[in-house]
Amino acid sequence: MAADIDPRSLSLDDLRLERNRLQHEDDAVSYVRRIAQARIDIVAAELNRSDDSSSEDLSGDLQRVLSQHLTAPSAATRAPRVDDDHLANDARAIQLDQLCAEHGFSRLSSGESLSQSELASLTEVLTTFERNISADRRERFERIDALGAELVRRFRSGEVQVDQFLDADS
Repeated sequence: MAADIDPRSLSLDDLRLERNRLQHEDDAVSYVRRIAQARIDIVAAELNRSDDSSSEDLSGDLQRVLSQHLTAPSAATRAPRVDDDHLANDARAIQLDQLCAEHGFSRLSSGESLSQSELASLTEVLTTFERNISADRRERFERIDALGAELVRRFRSGEVQVDQFLDADS
């Protein structure tokens, strides 16, 4: 649904389909955003490690970052589902992987050191990507909220009865 389409102009079925489509899309956007944030944290940990001139490897930080972003969703996100395998094939996930490959993240994740300037560049690229994904997600939530508000309005006004809504689910 284009952001400029008035939810009042949609049929009940179209309204529900669009809301469900956007919610499904948000699963992919949320996944990619968490991956981007985890990669930003990994690069930040490497920057801190290289600033400290420490010879420690990144494995402890990697475990913390991945558990924080990928396996322990916050209250605002849902727990991963069994059918989430398709999320890694989302165009945004592929774009993130390409950006990381172009800017040396794979070298970092394979244990190579990156220079301070390479790490700074990688941080900038990942941060910009994550900000764009976050903005996309906020816009999607605004559209989902508008569709939900229209559903509520229809229930309150009596245009739609609960039976109609439940019949459409079957």
